[in-house]
Amino acid sequence: MIRRQKFFLTETLVTAAKPTYCVFTRLVERRGSVSEPVPSADGEGTDRRPYATLLAKGEDRRQRILGVAERLLARNGWRNTSLAQIAKEAGLTPAGLLHHFESKEQLLNAVLDARDADDDAHADRSGDFLTELRRVPERFDRAPELVGTFTVLLVENIAPDAPLHDRLHKRYRAAIDIITDIIERGQRHGEYRPDFDAATKAVEVLAFINGMETLWLLDPSIPLTEVFKGYADSLAVGLAPRSEA
Repeated sequence: MIRRQKFFLTETLVTAAKPTYCVFTRLVERRGSVSEPVPSADGEGTDRRPYATLLAKGEDRRQRILGVAERLLARNGWRNTSLAQIAKEAGLTPAGLLHHFESKEQLLNAVLDARDADDDAHADRSGDFLTELRRVPERFDRAPELVGTFTVLLVENIAPDAPLHDRLHKRYRAAIDIITDIIERGQRHGEYRPDFDAATKAVEVLAFINGMETLWLLDPSIPLTEVFKGYADSLAVGLAPRSEA
């Protein structure tokens, strides 16, 4: 009786949508179901872990890599942080890291994706502008390493030829547009006075937020909640419609 040998292919799938990078491996059997036993790495017996479990382990490693990258980038900057250092801290070989992130630039973009995802998950862009501004300090408690990493990457990529310059510039413009739209909506609804330029005020607000993130890295003892509340309160007074005499 002839035993039919099963063959397995390894496919590396890469997605690069908006600019999120995700690299993972899929086991594909040339014939039969992927849920059947897969030969173990040591050649003894079979590895019966389902496909979903393999994907879960891959995502766990990916998140571990991102966590280490955020910590090292915030501390050393991207120029002084190598993929080999990140791999070692994450308990992987350099080849194992490259399985999830094909290049340093992909990994840097993935770190920025994490910051953007955190903002999207916790920001209420349809809510009250000044209330949301007062809530910004929550980010410092919730994801301090994301704050530190973003600030360091922003400073290191000011030069036009830096790898993340274009993305960070687009992010800055998008943030200005979001704040501008919120302020203009308040002006249309009579919540804010109409005699000032919303885009100019949006630049001021974003500069305040980015500046506070930088100062917090220098001095974490800054009372962020009080500072942001004071700034939001001053905006509330300055933006309020003028009462008619």
